Amino acid sequence: MSRTLVIGDIHGGFKALEQVLERAQVSSKDQLIFLGDYVDGWSGTPELLSYLIQLKEEQDCIFIRGNHDDLVLGWFHTGESNPKWLQHGGDSTAKAYQNISSTIKDLHRQFLENLINYYVDKQNRLFLHAGFANMHGPDSEFYPNTVYWDRTLWEMVLAMDSSLKPEDDFYPDRLKLFKEIYIGHTPTTRIGKTEPIHLANVWNVDTGAAFKGPVTALDIDTKEFWQSDPVYKLYPNESGRNKD
Repeated sequence: MSRTLVIGDIHGGFKALEQVLERAQVSSKDQLIFLGDYVDGWSGTPELLSYLIQLKEEQDCIFIRGNHDDLVLGWFHTGESNPKWLQHGGDSTAKAYQNISSTIKDLHRQFLENLINYYVDKQNRLFLHAGFANMHGPDSEFYPNTVYWDRTLWEMVLAMDSSLKPEDDFYPDRLKLFKEIYIGHTPTTRIGKTEPIHLANVWNVDTGAAFKGPVTALDIDTKEFWQSDPVYKLYPNESGRNKD
């Protein structure tokens, strides 16, 4: 039987992605939904993007844009290295591309250009990198990049009274728009967790791969999940992102 697996932030941890797909025993029948931030952190970004491009040819994949993917796309276009980008993981990406051919860089640029900002499936489940602020949903955002930068959605569910139900007066209207919402962007390691977190109808699948956590793949129907080793253990000579 086919499954739909959602995969959280990877941040250049190609070895970790290989590991988690093997542990989940992913087959060509499975649909894979990637929540973005493929780049910036570990040295495997070029290998990772080449792998994802090939993977798309073999099975049903949906690739969502993360904020770091957008930053790297800007770097590909202009060649300019923003100091804050370098500080927050971009340095590893810039170094990884020093000996990569222009042909491969062009393929990777095209991949990043073709990422989508969000996806809604037939069961009204929303998948996006970060969140949305508009009460009418992500398609109504005045600034489209909100969906891969926003943290207010996650901060809202963290602060919510866990006893609130959708029918209650104070249940947030934003959450009523979708059956479930799957996000990355804000690592669960910020609150001391290295597993996906479920609050209200939101699932956060960024388990801190850029720092000290693993890459996670979650079955959206059964909620079973698989994880790589902590990514830093797969890249023992690197520091990953040293800034959150």
